[in-house]
Order: sequence, then C-alpha cells, then structure tokens
Amino acid sequence: MPVFRLRRKLAFPDPELAEEGLLALGGDLSVDRLLLAYRNGIFPWYGEGDPILWWSPPERAVLRPGHLHLSARTRRSLRQRPFEIRMDTAFGAVIAACASVPRPGQDGTWITAEMREAYVALHRAGHAHSVEAWRDGELRGGLYGVALGGAFFGESMFSLEAEASRAALQSLDARLEAKGFTLLDGQLPHEGLLAYGFQVVPRARFLRELAGAVQLPGEPGRWRTD
Repeated sequence: MPVFRLRRKLAFPDPELAEEGLLALGGDLSVDRLLLAYRNGIFPWYGEGDPILWWSPPERAVLRPGHLHLSARTRRSLRQRPFEIRMDTAFGAVIAACASVPRPGQDGTWITAEMREAYVALHRAGHAHSVEAWRDGELRGGLYGVALGGAFFGESMFSLEAEASRAALQSLDARLEAKGFTLLDGQLPHEGLLAYGFQVVPRARFLRELAGAVQLPGEPGRWRTD
C-alpha cells in the first residue's frame, strides 16, 4: 500500500491511490492545504504525537440534505422541549467540547491542540462552521464542519444533554437543504450515521459527486441563524 510523503508544494496525490484509506503523511494544516484536501475528498486524521496523516477512505458515509432520519421519539422530544439553535457564535467552544466530552467506546481524541488551532483558523477564514444547541444560556451540544460550494464535511459533534447534538444535526440538515447544498459528508461510515439516514457510497462515486458539489456557488463567511 503506497503512502506518499507531502512536501512544501501545495498538492496531494490522486485520492484513488489510497487503497485502504491512508493516502499521505506530512505537510501542514494551513487553511489553503485544508481547503485543497477537502475539495479532493481528503481529510486529516491522526493522534497526538503522530505525523499529520491524510485519508481518502474507500467508502464514505453520505447524506443528501433534506433526508435526515430522526426517530419519532426524538422528533417528539425536540418539539416538546426545543433547544435554542445558534450558528457560528461559539465555534471555539464547540470544537473544544468535541475534543473533551467522553464518548462510549472512544479512548481519547483525535482533535489535538494543533487540529483545534487549524480549524479555528479555517472558521475565521469563513469556511468552518458550528451549529450549536443552547438551553438557558448554556451550550448543551453541537457540531462543526467545513463548507465548500454545495458540500458540507461534518467533522465531529458532542452532547451534554439528551437530544442536543441531534437538534444541531436537524438544524444543519434544514439549512443545507434550504441553501441548495447537495452533499453532507460524514466521512467514515459507522452505525450511528447509518441510523440517521447516511448511505455508504464507494470512493469513486463520492469523488464524482463531490466534484460537482464543490463547483456550486458557496457563501464563505459567518453563518447566521435564520
């Protein structure tokens, strides 16, 4: 399995060369390199103390905006006790919570201090966004990701209260549909995403759809809650 070493040049190998997902190592987490990576279906994922690793999995979890599935129980709960949804008002707090809130079956986090700094820079450049669920003035859950054209790349989510992260995901799905997005990328398929209606698609198909999605007109800059 070939793994490429990145140099200073702002370029990536063909993502189809990542036989088992791992494509390259090295490089940096600059705004320009991150945007180029996402545009080509590549994302960074590595642990503390490891080199920067770049991935293009052979299968992706993808949701068509407007097709999010939430259980009847969840929808009823969100109607009866709705959260206040805000967007891009606490990006730093959301990514910090995603890094620190424990998850069942997960030991530690891949959201290192270096990653947090990089995505905060991406947020300041108008490309990374947070969707936040608030109650009584406190942040109770949320998610963050990257938007390019008509594609949104979900990175992570957290919840301090039942249904809080689902409320954020529901609001994200509604916004993406309203704004004409065609693709919500969940990256690596897993049972939780499939329960929300994400589909598993092969890399070649994902890259074709991504190429069209990123050509759609986008709106870099801070998202405002409708």
